[in-house]
Amino acid sequence: MDKPPQFIPDCLATGIGSLPFDQPQTALNLILESFPQAPHWPQLPQRGIQEGFVFQFLNPLVQTGLLELKVNQAFFTNEHPAWPERLTEFYRLYLAGEAGERAALKFFSIPPSAATGFYAFIETIKETGTSQALYLKGQLVGPVTLGLQVKDANGNLAYYDPQLRDILVKTLALNARWQTGQLTSLGRPAVIFIDEPAISIYGQSGYITVTKEMIKNDLTEIIQVIITAGGRAGVHSCAALDWTILFETHPDIVNLDAYNYGHSLLPYAKELNDFLAWGGVMAWGITPTSEKAFTENTATLTAKLQALWSELTAKGINPKVLKKQAMITPACGTGLLEPALARHIYRLTSLTAGQIKG
Repeated sequence: MDKPPQFIPDCLATGIGSLPFDQPQTALNLILESFPQAPHWPQLPQRGIQEGFVFQFLNPLVQTGLLELKVNQAFFTNEHPAWPERLTEFYRLYLAGEAGERAALKFFSIPPSAATGFYAFIETIKETGTSQALYLKGQLVGPVTLGLQVKDANGNLAYYDPQLRDILVKTLALNARWQTGQLTSLGRPAVIFIDEPAISIYGQSGYITVTKEMIKNDLTEIIQVIITAGGRAGVHSCAALDWTILFETHPDIVNLDAYNYGHSLLPYAKELNDFLAWGGVMAWGITPTSEKAFTENTATLTAKLQALWSELTAKGINPKVLKKQAMITPACGTGLLEPALARHIYRLTSLTAGQIKG
């Protein structure tokens, strides 16, 4: 794959997505204060399941009748007599959206009832401008994570069914395209992270039929849609995993929980070096998203990340490249934490990024 245009974030700080508030303006105030150069729209799961990062993206499938929601679970209606007609309508809308038809693309958007934070973010940026912002960040759930949460009509995980998996991937791809367009229309480039906490199941005995190629193909489809739409594509995962999966999908950014799992990169130093040489960026989740954050400060987190970088440097990675092609983030989202802890994590991340940049 061709090398992307130069992207040198130089320790730019941003957040993952979720915050533990029920009022969007409370979240936005913290985001804009902490990450003025790369603010993100807030996911607010405290407002209800419809704003959970899985359910946020299912509305197009519910509207076409391909999916129904029962309490806290989503099921495909693939045994319904009208399934073939519903499927045909879905792909008609998908192809129209892929071709750029505005109404069809909007069909794959997140409705205001499921993303209060997104629409408040858009309005706030329009009102306040983007004088400090270099990028505007969005996010969506990844296909593996979504496919392991949604089930077919018989209660089987949707990710194992090629047709259902394709439906989910295409739904997410057009949502990513829509998000990219919405954010770039505000006058700054968009960065869209695909959040894939479930990707670490690859290689586990209970998921032996989930192959590396399945994961790579699904992520690549969404990544390429974001890049083609003019955005920067990132993939976030907060566990130890085979990092070649992400490097080989060629996103602009790979984001990991560096606080807890930074050393999981060491066996993949060569592949990391290749990724950086290609032009990729690593987003280092160095602030723990747990009570441990109260025991840390900018000095301890800076020392922890620099120690990891030193180990990678010893394996042949240029330290100047590590720093220049770095973003700084919390380890994960903060939507399930206490508000005071989330505030501390955001401010600590911001201060630590400034310390590391020097």
